[in-house]
Amino acid sequence: MPQITLNRRSLGKGPEVSELCLGAMMFGAQTEPAMAEDMIARFAEAGGSFIDTADAYADGRSEEIVGRAIAARRDDWFLATKVGNKLAGQPDSGGLSGRWITEGLKRSLERLGTGSIDLYYLHRDDEATPLEEVIEALGQALEEGKIHNWGFSNFRAWKIAEMVRIADKLGVARPLAAQPYYHALYRLAEIDYLPACGHFGIGVVPYSPLARGVLTGKYVGGIPEGSRAARGDQRITETEFRPDLLAAAERVDTHARASGRRTADLAVRWVLENRIVSSVLIGPKNPEQLEGYLSGPGTDYTAEDEAFIESVVPVGAVVGNYADPAYPFRGRVTPLRDA
Repeated sequence: MPQITLNRRSLGKGPEVSELCLGAMMFGAQTEPAMAEDMIARFAEAGGSFIDTADAYADGRSEEIVGRAIAARRDDWFLATKVGNKLAGQPDSGGLSGRWITEGLKRSLERLGTGSIDLYYLHRDDEATPLEEVIEALGQALEEGKIHNWGFSNFRAWKIAEMVRIADKLGVARPLAAQPYYHALYRLAEIDYLPACGHFGIGVVPYSPLARGVLTGKYVGGIPEGSRAARGDQRITETEFRPDLLAAAERVDTHARASGRRTADLAVRWVLENRIVSSVLIGPKNPEQLEGYLSGPGTDYTAEDEAFIESVVPVGAVVGNYADPAYPFRGRVTPLRDA
């Protein structure tokens, strides 16, 4: 096993964390607990200190696995989890009401087996709940020491400024971190989301750096057995799995292989090259995928690589001009669209 030591970066105006953040979305679902615990140990061995889960992952099992795995060395880890998505079989769950943030946090702490969470993300926007209510609940959790910092994931850029304004008005600490969807073929975050985070000193931890596997080269020539596309995974079929994006990914694959590099390594390094980025969220489901991610930060990256990616998709653009339907745009409001 190669010797790999991950570097550390400041998470916005907060503490230093590892340049990769181990995402536990697969743990308890496609990754059995024993394997997941081995992967967490390997990540720590490589210098990883930042780990990310959510209440909705694997119906809570992900939090339980992560909590057990890091319990013996809890102080060595910067632990993040999330609230906001509905939980299976729990109709009273989800959203960002003060009631649910309080209750969801209580349940997450129990599953994680810890007294506090280092970073508590708002997993998705709740347009029915006033932001004042959301931030008041977070402020209460901060005062009680149940969380040390808060952040957000799938919010629109204008709300970043609004959340900062409200936090300042209420005397609540500003958000520490943001988690946008961002990869070399989907650069919409560069228009206003990333600049807003940079302006306010908010750390950025992008997810899906490999475009749900498309930026690994695995789909060049067909759909491999066992892949997300082969399983008919809804998230990839409604986002990255489209002909024009697959063709662009093949160009990136050809470019990387011409210099003896792996496509996945180039994709991870591309995200890290953005100085606004603090850490990159990875989501391996087995030890082999974890090792593949770990090699990314150390791969070579040049000005020629930057120019090449920009020739495939310009700054602020996206191949195929698609938007994630899970987070629709709200910029056109007409009677016809409301009907």
